Amino acid sequence: MNQTRRDFLLKSALLGVGGAATLTPFGQSLAHRITELGALSPRRKNVLFLAIDDLRPELGCYGHPMVKSPNIDKLAKTGVLFERTYCQQAVCGPTRASLLTGRRPDTTKVYDLKTHIRTTMPDVVTLPQHFKNNGYFSEGMGKIFHVGLEDPASYSVPHRYGKPGNYVLEENLRLLKEGGKVTDDSGAAAESTGNTRMRAHATECADVPDEAYNDGDLARMAIESLNRLAPKATAAQENERQPFFLSVGFRKPHLPFCAPKKYWDLYDRAKIPLPYPDKPKNAPDIAFTTWGELRSYSDIPDVGPCDAAITRELIHGYYACVSYVDAQVGKLLAELDRLNLRKDTIVIIWGDHGWKLGEYSQWSKHTNFELDTHVPMIISDPDYPQGIRVNALTEFVDIYPTLSELCGLTLPEGLEGTSMVPLLDNPRKAWKKAAFSQYPRPKNIMGYSMCTEQYRYTEWQDQETHEAKYKELYDLKNDPLCKESIVFKPENKELVQKLHEMMKAGWKKAKP
Repeated sequence: MNQTRRDFLLKSALLGVGGAATLTPFGQSLAHRITELGALSPRRKNVLFLAIDDLRPELGCYGHPMVKSPNIDKLAKTGVLFERTYCQQAVCGPTRASLLTGRRPDTTKVYDLKTHIRTTMPDVVTLPQHFKNNGYFSEGMGKIFHVGLEDPASYSVPHRYGKPGNYVLEENLRLLKEGGKVTDDSGAAAESTGNTRMRAHATECADVPDEAYNDGDLARMAIESLNRLAPKATAAQENERQPFFLSVGFRKPHLPFCAPKKYWDLYDRAKIPLPYPDKPKNAPDIAFTTWGELRSYSDIPDVGPCDAAITRELIHGYYACVSYVDAQVGKLLAELDRLNLRKDTIVIIWGDHGWKLGEYSQWSKHTNFELDTHVPMIISDPDYPQGIRVNALTEFVDIYPTLSELCGLTLPEGLEGTSMVPLLDNPRKAWKKAAFSQYPRPKNIMGYSMCTEQYRYTEWQDQETHEAKYKELYDLKNDPLCKESIVFKPENKELVQKLHEMMKAGWKKAKP
């Protein structure tokens, strides 16, 4: 068996305390190996925790042919890219509450953008709080929890936002000032009343520096924090070093799609292909939305689809915003290198949920489709091999136990995810049988969705009786865009029953 870098580090550490040791089998974590042998505590690595809003796996490292994301692509080459990670609910507040507590939405009871996690779980220990409680300096900036729902107990210092506002062009500032109530992320107000308007444009291209918009200013703030934290992180004596858990939450590519002109110039709009326009055959109406989040902008039609010109403009704006936020990530990674912090820092990047870019003539999130629940995630740990890709099913609730194990922290009780560290050791290891997501609908209906190796199965259940009012089934292997629900085909009767039983058994029975 080839010796990995982590085995080398372990062996070196053991030799350094007085003798050689036989290495334990491939597949155990470094922290576990060292602690089990009683040799020494694992070194306390820093964590740079990068959240990116509304980012679906639309990146070069995920194989996208057009999107330019050189900095995130470079990070993927220094770490582990997870091909099949899923969020637990495809909207900002609930997915972040789930990820940051390591619990699923039915446990957090956070299904909307208004509920603070402390109202439903007042004593829960969040992920950054867990690190803070274990001697880390925890700092948060930007959108970590949902906007307005930040958690003071999670941080060592007060949370901060970057520069406020989405627009810089006078026309959009005037429109925003003149009109209407702004809807929240869910678009719920727009869909229920049909008359709330942002009254500014859904896109903006301005010839301004990065810092003119929020994310550029946030990158500046984060770099200042890294410089403030670096002396502590590079102290000569390890026992004098206070590690940090720095959370940075970028807002783009969230609507409105506003980015400096140089990022728009990276793309030729005429070459952007139009998305698949038809709704999946046999899918129930409850599976869809009227995408009120996007309709709240003044240049988007109140009803009906977006035409080809608007569609291409929106996709162009989304791509420009991805490249813009990628540049901000690059600035932070470059500063980590300049400060000589990379060798002691875990970097994790995650997009909080997927996003429809006109597929099915739909936009935004708020559904259980593969496009909404499939998310990007990259973990770069200096103690692990580089350029690894993991195809196993993983979930956002797995991040809490994974980062804790990588940093040698004891896990609190009640977590509902599984540490992914064994997959870092062995990317081909047999793993979860399914990943779970959900989304609520009016009239007390909850849509539960389950992704297996080949299928996506969804039941829209009455929450009182648990009766499945509607079902969907998609073959991800043979129909990756999910153009047709095959739940009613007679030849799939036994398969549907099997998947129903798997869903009924839940996430605990799907664990590796």
